[in-house]
Amino acid sequence: MKFGLMFANTGPYTTAAGAAELAAAAEQAGFESIWTVEHVIWPEAYSSQYPYSPSGKMPGDPRSPLPDPLIWLSFVAGTTSTIRLATGILIVPQRNPLVLAKSVASLDVLSGGRLDLGIGVGWLEEEFEALGVPFEDRGHRTDEYIAAMRALWASDNATFDGRFAAFQNVSTNPKPLAGEVPIIVGGHSRAAARRAGRLGNGFFPGKGSIDELRELIDVVRQTAADAGRDPAAIEMTAGHPGLFGDDPVAAAEELASIGVTRTIVPAFLLTKGPAAEMAEGVAERILRPCAHIG
Repeated sequence: MKFGLMFANTGPYTTAAGAAELAAAAEQAGFESIWTVEHVIWPEAYSSQYPYSPSGKMPGDPRSPLPDPLIWLSFVAGTTSTIRLATGILIVPQRNPLVLAKSVASLDVLSGGRLDLGIGVGWLEEEFEALGVPFEDRGHRTDEYIAAMRALWASDNATFDGRFAAFQNVSTNPKPLAGEVPIIVGGHSRAAARRAGRLGNGFFPGKGSIDELRELIDVVRQTAADAGRDPAAIEMTAGHPGLFGDDPVAAAEELASIGVTRTIVPAFLLTKGPAAEMAEGVAERILRPCAHIG
């Protein structure tokens, strides 16, 4: 079982010193990856329902800093050497796919091929309105943007003819070191699971019980098989509250039993003391006892 550190570009880790301290502590403790979150803007008032809280509202303060995930990860890339760098998630339909393909490939190359692009379609309609991006077609736009980015990464003189993106005989360099950047589809809906099965290298549902996760993973695998893809090649990432209880090994084993090979620890668990000390405590209690699982 691999472990990622989530919500890393929040709270005390939004500063240069905080980000560097956290990333070094996570890498030293044995975390496999470090994950960001994102919103470009935070509307003062919004009616869209935040899907990860019963209140329907995002936790935190709109005046709190939330650094751009790619820029934050670029900074962290320069202070680390082995930990993987992941967006969890980046809202793809809000970004120009050619500019995003360039930024992502550049970070991948400069970090030594350590980038995972966790993607989502977004839920905050007011944010889309402020950015001038249609909210209703965000799913189709996401699928097309991913295809367009992969076309740009695959070869020079690339051509793509879509509804939302179109170009002819263009090149962008550098190319990702492995030919493309792994795309991990985020979201806890069946639509997200189907998207992961069709085009993802991984799937990361943001919430769900074991039964709900099992059902979504089954959707991923069946969709992949229907699309002629290898279901086993799609990596599963998920969280489990039992990791922080009395028997983290049992929780990790339960995740492994449904095909999860990476689980997530929230970075706010490390805020109660020096990051290195707190990360080592998590490693001793959870990471090392569970490392053999899966």
